[in-house]
Parts: sequence; C-alpha cells; structure tokens
Amino acid sequence: MNAHPDPARCDALATDLAAAGYRADAVRELWGPMVDRAVGHGLTGPARRVLDGRDDRLAVVTGLLFLGVPASIAAVDAALPTVRAEGLVQLDLAHVDGDLVVPDALVRPQDVSDAAGEGHWWIASDLDEAAVGGPLPTGHVLGVGGASLTLAGLQLTSRTERVLDVGTGCGIQALRARRTADTVVATDISERALAFTRLNARLNGITGIETRGGSLFEPVAGEEFDRVVSNPPFVITPRVDGVPAYEYRDGGMAGDDLVASFVRGVGAVLAPGGVAQLLGNWEYRADEDGLDRVRAWVAESPAPLDAWIIEREQLDPLAYAELWVRDGGTAPGSPAYAPLVQAWLDDFAERGVTAVGFGYLVLRRADEPTLARYERVGGAIAGALGPHIDTALATSTVLSSMTDDELDAAILRVAADVTEARHHLPGVEAPQVIELRQGGGFGRILDVDPALAALVGACDGDLPVGVLVAAIADLLEADAAALRADLLPRVRELLFTGFLQLVG
Repeated sequence: MNAHPDPARCDALATDLAAAGYRADAVRELWGPMVDRAVGHGLTGPARRVLDGRDDRLAVVTGLLFLGVPASIAAVDAALPTVRAEGLVQLDLAHVDGDLVVPDALVRPQDVSDAAGEGHWWIASDLDEAAVGGPLPTGHVLGVGGASLTLAGLQLTSRTERVLDVGTGCGIQALRARRTADTVVATDISERALAFTRLNARLNGITGIETRGGSLFEPVAGEEFDRVVSNPPFVITPRVDGVPAYEYRDGGMAGDDLVASFVRGVGAVLAPGGVAQLLGNWEYRADEDGLDRVRAWVAESPAPLDAWIIEREQLDPLAYAELWVRDGGTAPGSPAYAPLVQAWLDDFAERGVTAVGFGYLVLRRADEPTLARYERVGGAIAGALGPHIDTALATSTVLSSMTDDELDAAILRVAADVTEARHHLPGVEAPQVIELRQGGGFGRILDVDPALAALVGACDGDLPVGVLVAAIADLLEADAAALRADLLPRVRELLFTGFLQLVG
C-alpha cells in the first residue's frame, strides 16, 4: 500500500465512484436483500451470479471493489474513466495481469448517520476472506465490521477539540471522530493501516486527521486529548509457534494484558474531564471474576478515573477459540483447525481461564472519581449508543454533587422511550410484576414495585420529587421518611440509566 497516496488520483477515484452511483443503498438494491444477507455472511457466490455478464458502471465497480472480482481493463476504464485502471494500480488498489485488473484491496461504500447528520463514505481495506479464498495474511488491514460499527456508534456525539484514535486500522474511528472533533490523531503499529487511513481520509475529502506510527500511547507521550477512542487488538491469542498473530486483532501481549495496559495508561493522555471509549476482552479465572480484573486495572491507573464498564457477553474457552480461529480464515474440518483450537484451549488452561468477557469500557479522567459502575447488560440494542452515553456521563456529574434535599426539589419527566408493562394472574386485580421498558439506550427492562412505578408515572415535568413521594406515601399508607429513603437512590439510578430526565 502506497504510504502517501497521490491526492489527485484519490480525487479522481472519488469522482468516478460518485458518478457510478456507488453507494451502500445502491449496492443493496443492485443485488437485493437476500443476496445482501449472503454477502454479510461471507458468501459471495449469489452476488457474483447477479453481476455476471453486466457491464454497467455500478455493476463493474461493485464486482471489482466490493467483491474483489477481476475485470477487464476495458471494463474498468469505462466504469472509472477519470482514474482508470492505471490510477488504481498507482494507488496500490489493484494490479494488472494480462488484460485483467486484479484487485489488491477493497473499497466499499459505508453509510454514516449521527448527530452531525446523514452521509456516506468509501472505505478502502485489504481483501477479505471471501476474496482471498483462504486464511488471511497476518498484516491484514480489516475493513468495516461489526466491532468497528459498534465502537463508531458508541462515540460521544457532543462537540470537542482533540481526539486520539489508538489502533486506527483502516481509519473508520478517526473518520467518525472527525465529524465532532476539530482535529484527530490516528495511531497504529501497522504502517499499512496508516496508509489506508490516509487514503480513506483523502478519498472522502476529510482533513484534520494526523497519522502516527507506534504502539498504544507511545506516539503521543506528553500530549493530552479530550477524547480517546480505540478498537484495540484485544483478542487473546496463544503466544506459541504455529498460531498466526494478526496485527488487526493481536497486540502481541499475553492474555488480556493489552486491555489492562490500555486502562492503566490512558489517563496519562486524557485531559481533565476527558473520556476514553474502547472495546475489550477480559478473562475470568477460577479465582477471579472478570469485571473484578477490570476494576483492579482502573485502580492501578496513576491518573484517577471514573469507570463505566459494560459487559455484553461471555464465551467459554472453546467458543472463544473457535470464533477467532474461524475469524482468521481457517475453516472447521481443515487440517489446521483442530491444532489451532487446541493451542487456545491449552493457553487458557495454563492460566485457569474459565470464560472470556467482551464489552465496552468508558473511562473519564476525574480529580475525584464518583462513577464506578461495573455491570452486565445483555439484549439487543436499537441504534447508536453515543448520545445515551454522553447524556449518562453528564447526568452522573450532576448527580455526584446533588444532595437528597436538592433531588427532592428537582422536577423530573419520564423519557419518551419508556413504557410500562403489568402482568396479572387471571382474575387477580393487583399486578404480580410491573416492568419499566426502555426503547433506546441499552434497552433495559426493570422490575419495579408499586411505589416506584407510581413515582415514575407521576413524573410529568410538573411537581417536584419530594411532593410526589409524600403523595405516594399517603396513598400507600406508608411512612414518608422510610419511603423517601427507599426511593431516592432508585431515582438516581433511573436518572443515570435514562428512564427519567431532569427538567431545567
């Protein structure tokens, strides 16, 4: 990959892609929903059949740059008349073999939607497993996948000045951060990844992204940032011969040490009040809970940190091993599959690992930390979480200095996405279960008692909390002081999690 892609050829390629109508919605329409699902599962045969024999611009570009299928020089020159086959070769996106243009990279359209509005990008990356037709090379630069989209959706949406993207890969997080940041510094140990980041920034007309080579925080030592984002190479990989170490997912450390190093070190590059967001794995061992391991890493940070750790799932050692062996392109049943899985199992057994957790880490530099939340939140999530996390962090700051008397005087309203469900036994008037359901955020479902349900139902932006609690105590014939002591901590929880909102 050309370390510094020619700006004129990048612009020419962008011009041609736009003229061809090469956008995500157009590609989906080109081959239809069923084929689109197949492509998402790594099955490109149906898509190739749809495109076979077509010579229109969109079909040629999609086959060449989305699927990695060779095309004739004449077809490429007609589909991309400004950059032409020669320009793709100069950009290291393809090479010529006889009269064929053979892709060396993919350039895929990607929708973008956030607080800054709707848009689209073209994202270049290395050929994927389907295009390669086997195991990936260890220097592979990954395109936009599920994890990168998750982190992009997690990014805070309020405006800021400086953002650091650690382990930038193809640059998707840097591009996303630049939509709300004045400048972005993108780092990676892979020079190839940095080249892709520079190409993608130029291809999409995005300035203000600086690339630097190096591991973790070495390239920015002594600097501070308002935000840090990272989809680091956190995959736990055996450090033994015969197990490939993919740069995009393996940081070269044993076990979960890479994520631990990040947590311990990120405070040094965060400005006061600055927030870091990353994805990560952590081990469960026979004598230690995984979230307790993360709690210890936070405590070991020289800089004081607020911490909100959300575990989304756990995998047992076998499931984890099989996931990442398949991810590298080694298929079940192939000669290398079983030995690789066994290497993972042996590595886990050596450390007494019983499970691996995956989730999101939100860390904020604070002079006096007040947020220490370590939780397991499963279930489906609708939409990007960035706005929800932004609001929750701001709310936690307000709540940390709000006394109970001030909370009594506060006026609240129920969030617009909250609904209530009551479950009754047949013929019984009183509900056996009352649930509050959250449509946005983490989609939480909470079991509540009649008193809290009554309070939430009465929060319409009119009366203060203290007045409502007193009225509910009268209604339930309960001791007002005892009810207040019971409800106020739970009101704080509902405010942080987004079921309730402060008015004014």
